[in-house]
Amino acid sequence: MTSITCAPKGSLTLERILFALAGTVVLAGTVLAVAVSAWFAAIPLFVVANMWLYAVAGDCPSSMLLR
Repeated sequence: MTSITCAPKGSLTLERILFALAGTVVLAGTVLAVAVSAWFAAIPLFVVANMWLYAVAGDCPSSMLLR
């Protein structure tokens, strides 16, 4: 049985960077969808699709660029 450990506070792991990037893009897309055009709601949907891709396959386009 494996145990889950946390990275040291100062280190930026790939998962932490992806989580921060996804949150920022979802927030920006939501604000743009409310303020500018409903078409910007597609941005958070794209982020969700990539998060599921990372969860299922272990890779997403952002994680490939950040490695």
